[in-house]
Parts: sequence; C-alpha cells; structure tokens
Amino acid sequence: MNKRGDISALIKRAASDAGFDLAGIAPVQEFQELTYFPEWIAAGRAGEMKYLESRTDTGELRRASLSSVFPWARSVVVCAINYNTAHPYSTEVSDSTRGWISRYGWSREDYHDSVLRRLRAVESKLRETCGNDMPIETRSYVDTGPVVERVYAKYAGVGWLGKNTCLINQKIGSWLFLGVIVTSLELTPDLPAPDRCGTCTRCIDACPTEALIAPYELDSNRCISYLTIEKRGSLPEELRKGMGRQVFGCDICQDVCPWNRKAPSTDKPEFQPREALVNPSLAWLAEISEEEFREKFHGSPIKRAKRSGLRRNALIAIGNSGDRSLVPVAERASRDPDPVISEAALWAKKQLQP
Repeated sequence: MNKRGDISALIKRAASDAGFDLAGIAPVQEFQELTYFPEWIAAGRAGEMKYLESRTDTGELRRASLSSVFPWARSVVVCAINYNTAHPYSTEVSDSTRGWISRYGWSREDYHDSVLRRLRAVESKLRETCGNDMPIETRSYVDTGPVVERVYAKYAGVGWLGKNTCLINQKIGSWLFLGVIVTSLELTPDLPAPDRCGTCTRCIDACPTEALIAPYELDSNRCISYLTIEKRGSLPEELRKGMGRQVFGCDICQDVCPWNRKAPSTDKPEFQPREALVNPSLAWLAEISEEEFREKFHGSPIKRAKRSGLRRNALIAIGNSGDRSLVPVAERASRDPDPVISEAALWAKKQLQP
C-alpha cells in the first residue's frame, strides 16, 4: 500500500475509534450533483434559507464549488454516525393530543457538538500522522461549511442519494448525521455508492405536502422540516393541513423508506431520547413559557425553531388534531400579543369547530 493508501486506512480507523459508524474519502471535484445547486437556488427552492446563497468574492455559490473557497482542497473525509433509536415511527402515533418532533431532535446533546467533537479527534489524528514532514491544511464542518455533505458522502461511498434527497446506506439506512474534514492531502478515494432506490417511490407518494416534486428533487418551500424549523412568521394556509401534527421537522419520507425498516439502533448515550420529546403534548408546547423553553431545550437543535415557531407549529398541529379537548388551548393563544401565535390559534379554533 502506498503512503496515500496508508493514511486513508488510518483515517478510517480513527473515525471508527471516535465512534463513527461509517467513513469514506471523496476527491474534490465539480460533481454533477453540484452543478444542479445553482439552478435549485435560482428556482427559489431554498425558500428563506439565505445562508445557502452565500457567494465567494467572484460571485460563485460557496456550496457549489469547494475549490473556489479553498483552492488547496484535494480530498474530503466524510464521517457518518447513526442516530436511530428504538421508538415508534411518526406514522404510528395515534394520540391526537400529541405531536411529533423529528427523532434527530430527541437527543440529549445537540448533534452539531457531538459530531464535531468526534470529527476533531479524527482531524487531530490526521495531523499527528502527517507531522512536520507533511504540512497540511484541514477544516472540519458539521452543517456549517461550504460543502454539500450528502454529495461528497455519495462519492466517498458512504451511501447513495435517495429519491427523498436523503443519504441512504444499505446496512444502516438514512438516520445519519454527517461530518466532513476538508484536507489538502490527496488521499485514496473510495468508489461512489450505487443507487439502490430502484423503482420505489414510497417517499414521494407519502409526502403530505408534495415537497418531493420529482425523484431526487425537493422544494424546501413545501417541506414540513423547512416550514417547522426555518420558516419565520405565518405559514402558508394551503400547506397547513398537510403538516398534520408535525411540530419540529418531519420523518415521514424516512419512516416509509424500506431501507430503514431494519435499520439498527444507536448505542450512543447522547442520542438516546429525552422521553418528554417523543410524542410531546401539544397543549404543553403551545403554552410553553420562555423560561421553560430555554431550560427544556438547552443544548437541543429544537432551539433553532425558536419559542414562537414551536408554539405556532403546535397550534397548527392542534388545528389538525380534530380533538375538541384542545379548543381551550387555542382560545387562550388567540389572545396572545404575538400576531403569529394569535393567527395560528384562530386558524386552529376554526378547524376544530363542529
């Protein structure tokens, strides 16, 4: 094995030692999937996520061309960790007074911190191995860098890009957190993972807001995850019914994926759920105080939705619940000084009218 191969093998061992379930290496290239990104942005598919439109000094989209941001970049190490837990799917929840928080939001520690901590260990091992004889540049990212992680994960052999746009691994499924290390080292790349979706369209058929407008193509403006987490202010009325009782994120397109039916459960303690977040009470979320919001969701990705957004989502879920026992909650919220909350509450009351 040559030097590059030696280092590549060492990186994968270091990733395993750090607790990652999968690791692979991709070359820095202008992959075909990245050429679609500017078109996707130009079509308005990113909604209000302006950070995706960040550009270089030369006007190129940062996430569409890693070389334009880091001319020294030669390889990307992609690490993945399973966060699946042995709990019901969102499609199996029957209690109309309870909502659904995407399972990645159940964890006891924000996954950004957990994954980055492990990634730093791999990065340190890489630098230690190269020593002073082989000076290198590296950058580690978890959702924050100029990298479309899923695309590099595909070319690192970690998984394929499913028709729901999620990364899917044949053995582990799609409940995966990704982290990347961009490096100046020219490492031995892995082979891209083959697409194993076949003729299956379960994810597309199951999406209640029709956000998957075509295989492998997502319109964020219609996606429940985007609506409940990223979108500020009032939500489009024509999409509210389709949101069901999802209050933070959405797992539906992954729940129905055949590759997830036998996905293993994680043994990582920080990804074990806070029980109150599995099928949480809609009344509790709709009336949660600022103090309790800060306390309950300290160190949680749910903070991104903000208290107002979470309450808004819970009220829309109440409107979709069909449960008239929740009318008093909507009634109280209809007098809230926040116009976004009061509007959502009035809508919920209207939906629950006999």
